[in-house]
Amino acid sequence: MTTPLLSLTDIHYTYAGTTMPALTGANLELFPTSRLGVLGHNGSGKTTLFLAAMGILTPSKGTITYANSQLKVEKDFILLRSEIGYLFQRSDDQLFSPTVIDDVAFGPLNLGKTPEQALRIAAEKLSLVGLKGFENRITHKLSGGEKKMVALASVLAMQPKALLLDEPTNDLDPDTRERLIHILKNLDIALCIISHDWDFLDRTCTSFLSVENGETKATEFIPHTHIHTHQGGNVTHKHE
Repeated sequence: MTTPLLSLTDIHYTYAGTTMPALTGANLELFPTSRLGVLGHNGSGKTTLFLAAMGILTPSKGTITYANSQLKVEKDFILLRSEIGYLFQRSDDQLFSPTVIDDVAFGPLNLGKTPEQALRIAAEKLSLVGLKGFENRITHKLSGGEKKMVALASVLAMQPKALLLDEPTNDLDPDTRERLIHILKNLDIALCIISHDWDFLDRTCTSFLSVENGETKATEFIPHTHIHTHQGGNVTHKHE
């Protein structure tokens, strides 16, 4: 079997000031070809698992391994953060530059690209996500969906080996949601996606993990009664 690109084993975490653990032995394996959907109720520990994977939170117990190396302290996560893109659930937590082009070019510049190379990469990724011409727009004045796509472009500009996406369809209109599905299906990298949008996961993922009360388990299928967005509005229906 192929060695996982990223693995989290027996992860435990409790937020300061609380007594109820957020994670109680959670596990995750992301392979180079994974298309993994992560399901679970609000507060089940999904986002906490992603934050632990990126080294933003430090588990009280458990191991995190990336590229065959165990990650324990802050400096150990430098390589992982340069090779795994993380799309935050809230785009405002991710975007901080005055203009769109500055935000998207920031990652390539920090990876050692020249300003000319960084601007070229940023323009390419903005075009990919449907935001060509947005280069000089003021980031904080964009709509929620536009911010989400700028954040995605900034992550893709890092040319990652894998993406962790936390509720990527939040704030997206139907057309932009379809564009996002098309983009993800055509990426040749590993994906791990948290979403309550079952139809979105069904169309972008091939394996599934459920998180419940801080624990994880593999799920062989997701329910086939879900929401599609049609011109006539949201229609709940069942696939036979």
